Amino acid sequence: MNLTLSIATDVNPRTWPIMDGSVKADGIDFIHTPLNPAEMFWRQLKFGDFDISEMSFSSLIKAIAAGNNMWTGIPVFTTHHFFQNWIVIRKDSGIKKPEDLKGKRVGVPEFQQTAAVWSRGILKHEFGVDQTEMEFFMERLPDVSHGGATGFQAPPGVTVNQIPREKDIGSMLLAGELDATLLYLPHNNLIDRSSADLESHPNFGPLFADTAAEGLRFFRKTKIYPINHGMVIKRKIAEDHPWVVLNILKAFIEANKIANQQRLEHVEYYRASGLISQEAYEALSTPLVEHGIRDNQETLEAITLYSYEQGLTHERVTLEDVFAKSTMDY
Repeated sequence: MNLTLSIATDVNPRTWPIMDGSVKADGIDFIHTPLNPAEMFWRQLKFGDFDISEMSFSSLIKAIAAGNNMWTGIPVFTTHHFFQNWIVIRKDSGIKKPEDLKGKRVGVPEFQQTAAVWSRGILKHEFGVDQTEMEFFMERLPDVSHGGATGFQAPPGVTVNQIPREKDIGSMLLAGELDATLLYLPHNNLIDRSSADLESHPNFGPLFADTAAEGLRFFRKTKIYPINHGMVIKRKIAEDHPWVVLNILKAFIEANKIANQQRLEHVEYYRASGLISQEAYEALSTPLVEHGIRDNQETLEAITLYSYEQGLTHERVTLEDVFAKSTMDY
């Protein structure tokens, strides 16, 4: 008899084969809920609503460092981004380069969210801009935030202002009350309030004018493709059924192979049609997203370091602290 487990994920090419049943985890029947990530993480951290889910990787690190043993990690990494390219600036704020963020008023949906941790870490290590040199304004309210569920307090030396309920990052940027934001999430969900369309507004744009060039520069230098979400399972389930973790990991590895194959088919179509160069074909044919610890070691070590440096954990957590023991060789 199969074990029935609830699972929540976002919808993307690496989760869809699990969601539509193309790939099954041996011995497990999933009850699948597609969910906005911000809501998903809050519900897991606050209420533990699902047996398995994607999880904000920085919030998982923070929860484990604080002694929360409800969850253990599975090295499945469904989303990656170069988060420094998500930084949005007011063009009339005097910000022309990363160093100009010093002394500026900077929005952030949530201080501890993974995207913000990556952006601050990259600003510090690549451009010499420390988090103590910016004044932060946080949108998410304590009752519906990851930080509220994990006991977030502003790190020493860092100014983090709470945006009042009647305002949001978008409205404050438009009013000139903020100079920039580490990321902008105009989503209709329970957590994020911003709704203004900044993308088409002439006075707003990315910190890096050529985001593709910045992403390529960073990747070539560091070989890091920043992880956003990991996967978690309730620790008790993993302890009661030790086989479950590896079967889930193997299923997501297979789903990722399908996503990669579908990408290759599209790339080959464009190559054969002459619509992309051989250089572009070779770049697009390279799989950047792989599950498992070994293929992501440098990236995982970087995010644990950044979390510690930024005061989100009192000590640097190890990968052995984060992930189920059975996955450490993958």
